[in-house]
Amino acid sequence: MKHLVLSFLCIFSSLDTFSQGLQSPEQFLGYPLGGRFTPHHRAVAYLEHVAAAFPSKTKVIAYGSTHEARPLMVVALGSEENIKNLEQIRTDNLKAIGMLEGKPSTANRPAIVWLSYNIHGDEAVSTEAFLKVIHELFEKGNPKSEKILKNTVVILDPCLNPDGHDRYVNWYNSVAGATPNPTPQAREHAQPWPGGRFTHYLLDPNRDWAWQTQEITQQRMALYTQWYPHVHGDFHEMGADSPYYFAPAAKPYHEDISKWQRDLQDIIGDYNKKYFDQRNWLYYTRERFDLFYPSYGDTYPMYSGAIGMTYERGGGGYAGLAVERATEGDTLTLKFRIDNQAGASIATLEAIADRPAKVVEEFVKYFEKAQSNPVGFKSYVIKTAGDEGKVKALADLLTKNKIRFGYAGKASNAQGFSYLTQKDESFKVDAEDLVVSSYQPNSTMLKIFFEVKPLLEDSVTYDITSWCIPLAYGVKCYGLKDRMNPVAKPISASAAVTVGKPYAYIATWQSAEDAKFLAAVLKKKIKARAAEKPFQIGTQKYGAGTIILTRAGNENLGDDFDKVIAENAARLGVKIQSVASGAVTDGSDFGSDFVLILKTPRVALLAGEGTSNLSVGEVWHYFEQELNYPITLIDPAGRSGGVIPFSKIDVLVVPQSAGTVLKESQMPELKAWLRQGGKLILLESATAILADKEGFGLKTKKDDKKSDKKADADSVKIYANRERDAVSEETPGSIYKFKIDNTHPLGFGYPDYYHALVNNAYSYELLKEGWNVGYTKKEKESYVAGFVGKAAKEKLNNTLMFGVEDFGRGKVIYLANNPMFRGFWYNGKLLFSNAIFMVN
Repeated sequence: MKHLVLSFLCIFSSLDTFSQGLQSPEQFLGYPLGGRFTPHHRAVAYLEHVAAAFPSKTKVIAYGSTHEARPLMVVALGSEENIKNLEQIRTDNLKAIGMLEGKPSTANRPAIVWLSYNIHGDEAVSTEAFLKVIHELFEKGNPKSEKILKNTVVILDPCLNPDGHDRYVNWYNSVAGATPNPTPQAREHAQPWPGGRFTHYLLDPNRDWAWQTQEITQQRMALYTQWYPHVHGDFHEMGADSPYYFAPAAKPYHEDISKWQRDLQDIIGDYNKKYFDQRNWLYYTRERFDLFYPSYGDTYPMYSGAIGMTYERGGGGYAGLAVERATEGDTLTLKFRIDNQAGASIATLEAIADRPAKVVEEFVKYFEKAQSNPVGFKSYVIKTAGDEGKVKALADLLTKNKIRFGYAGKASNAQGFSYLTQKDESFKVDAEDLVVSSYQPNSTMLKIFFEVKPLLEDSVTYDITSWCIPLAYGVKCYGLKDRMNPVAKPISASAAVTVGKPYAYIATWQSAEDAKFLAAVLKKKIKARAAEKPFQIGTQKYGAGTIILTRAGNENLGDDFDKVIAENAARLGVKIQSVASGAVTDGSDFGSDFVLILKTPRVALLAGEGTSNLSVGEVWHYFEQELNYPITLIDPAGRSGGVIPFSKIDVLVVPQSAGTVLKESQMPELKAWLRQGGKLILLESATAILADKEGFGLKTKKDDKKSDKKADADSVKIYANRERDAVSEETPGSIYKFKIDNTHPLGFGYPDYYHALVNNAYSYELLKEGWNVGYTKKEKESYVAGFVGKAAKEKLNNTLMFGVEDFGRGKVIYLANNPMFRGFWYNGKLLFSNAIFMVN
């Protein structure tokens, strides 16, 4: 009996240790889940509480901080054995797929499942669901949780976008009453501009997985690629009237998604269906959310060998704690949404825990095939000479995505597919050219990044349909059918060639890196000039837009003149050349009227109600995080009543916006400012503010087709085809080749063409009085890739995309096409920089 009592006490002690100090979310927070929204710091505190309660089964991994200094972290969960061997599990996984040298220590490894919550800040149910999931995984006596922790390593990210999350949560908690008001018109269901969806800089991290333009993405992906999980779940919300979506995904599927990836999506979907059916919860699958665009939280993992899935619960920031739904005739509560998200999380984890060996085995096979029998071209050559800045930026993108590259190392001749001409042709390989071999672990991702025309099985898509990286970066690229092995020799650093105290320094103007250099020297009060025409010194040729920094006019800086130029050129990797004379061999000498004196412009951006938060974010982020140049954000409906301080600015940028952001009452002052030398830049739909307006030259095309044509039997629309018929007007991210007038300052640094990502079919006539700097020609001359609806194609024929209109001493710059799209269309940043700095 004594031994029985001791045994019982030992068992009881073990169970007590297992749950020692663990509080439920309600106990810890002081309110039930769904009773209010939890600020980020409290969610982090609960994560740390669980980790402290189970130190042998958890590991908290901090991976950075947001712009507003909120911590970014994940927590790894597993059995005691898995957490004890966590680093070995991680490195064995990387070794097995060729991402790390060596062989894995064992073939018997747990599956790694990574669940990401709350990438869109106002889809705040996901962080609440995280609290429920982590507690459930450590509930005492839960056999399902024990199985999950034994057979998998679970990585949970409680909130990918804490700044956006807290912007929403703090607002909601500040306006909510004592009890939730489900009336849709109540204040708590109407977020003010800009809402909590996006990051501090109002960019969309959900579409940034591949491009990594944002700091929170860069930090997260640095951690993600240290693990390469086998499964990734990405948790979202959608409109409140919708129920729940989970995999399998809708078409189109990218052709390089493997059969196993498709099959496992079906299996995971079956586990979710079972979980939801048992509770009589509504859901749908195979609709709306496809697997095509490579920069989502489902597709990026898919193209990295994993099983990637999107989960969408109806609700979003509009839903608050409770909201009435007219379609269902009920009230949707936060608690119900939490239960849905947590349930899908557990069902997904269980699906993997029931087959960990198969999941790991197929994951390894994916990478083995990628290395031994890659899809697409076997090698890529990117020409470097003359495009050093662009190639540097492209190399940085490849590095972030763990795509290996090197250099040719020697000159040779080759045959390949030219991305510029879209034809096979012979070309010369130079020693400094960047070379990417497809015989590497990430060759599938490489192929998808570099493909010009992705195979599209369905024209009804959720996002853009073309993203070709060589065209996005404006580089000269060739795809080769044969293998070319790169060497590790990097491009030699280009330092300034000094001749004592040179007469001037010359810097190229060919990429956004050059724009960063110009911004840096202007901020240091260096007077800069730019060549309006190409010129030549000896045998060296320089293009229009070349930056000329003469000692003349900068004498007051003394030695700081040389120091500032040298330091910033080295920091940015910009090639500069020093010259001993202001005379040129051919072209205009440096004192000519054809050498422009560049201003240090004072720039303002409209940002507030009526403007697109994404468009604002693209400009704001570019100025502050890339150019590192000051910009003033002005709220068109702010406390100043929308007053624009024209006397204090030189450039006004109007982002994509409604026509009301510039009021009719402001037009006289705007015109006066323009006549005195102001510069107005209108982006995308903002161009419509002045279109067809008296005194301005932008005109919309007239529809010559008769609108009174009578319907007949052959033209009757089919109701079931309404969604497909609607895309006739759309161009969801197609690539067009614009004709560019590169003699105009807006076109400086470009050849006579520019590959653009086109998202909207604006239909403008070419300017009769003004400068048509970028425009489309007929479809067969301009269209390159991606889906374009029939009606949209007609609008995009012979259409103005970039134009400049003189207005007194000032300029109006029309950018109907967005050169800043999501911050990833790199080659457009130079054109936007031209609009800011070059067009005088």
